[in-house]
Amino acid sequence: MASTRSNEGRGPLYRLYINRLRRSLTPEVVPHHVAMMIDGNRRWARQLGYESAAHGHRAGAAKMREFLDWCDAVGVKVVSLYLLSNDNLAKRDSKELSDLIEIIAELAEELSRGTDRRVQHVGRADLLPAELAAVLAAAQQRTRDNTGMHVNLAVGYGGRGEIVDAVRSIIAKHDEEGGSLEELAASLTPEQIGEHLYTGGLPDPDLVIRTSGEQRLSDFLLWQSAHSEFYFVEALGPDLREVDFLRAIRDYAQRDRRYGG
Repeated sequence: MASTRSNEGRGPLYRLYINRLRRSLTPEVVPHHVAMMIDGNRRWARQLGYESAAHGHRAGAAKMREFLDWCDAVGVKVVSLYLLSNDNLAKRDSKELSDLIEIIAELAEELSRGTDRRVQHVGRADLLPAELAAVLAAAQQRTRDNTGMHVNLAVGYGGRGEIVDAVRSIIAKHDEEGGSLEELAASLTPEQIGEHLYTGGLPDPDLVIRTSGEQRLSDFLLWQSAHSEFYFVEALGPDLREVDFLRAIRDYAQRDRRYGG
């Protein structure tokens, strides 16, 4: 059960194991960019008997704060968090969505203060409630000169829509410059599309982690994760432990990355 698992790993032997795992992760084997799909928050709340999924979403947000600290501790430079998809915006009931939007706004506000992390909104601001869009824009503006870990908050995000938006941007720019469709078709490259994605200028994720035992991408960083490694954790989002994270990094370090080969 989620409730018992969340209380595991408090003793000295657990801490000893954690420290041993950390020492095994030298800087050259740690992924530069980790993407996290926090999943299972609603199931966690349901298993513990909460009436509202908001309890699970709040616990998931708290876990994301821990997750960022874990990433900082091992030297990860870029983290992408999948917080709210376009599908969520369309399909979640209004009360749960309202609670989730409030929780995400609180998280973005908190992450933009008190550290040297740089926060970036990744997604469609025009699809979001104005209040949430404003909070995300303010967080990004407030941290624009920070030099610490780069944190992408994927909110109002969809991978297929991102690719469409990138292609539209390329076409619009080419049209402004007076180029023909034939010239555009001849010059279009994967690198050009990558530059026009929401994450343009950032490295693609080396490792994508998903909690709750689900093994699917759910429209997250479809283009960027073409050569990523994947790691699936059985734990529900709020029950993710530091040892689970460190095992994911260790597993990644032991893989032979082939980049599509």
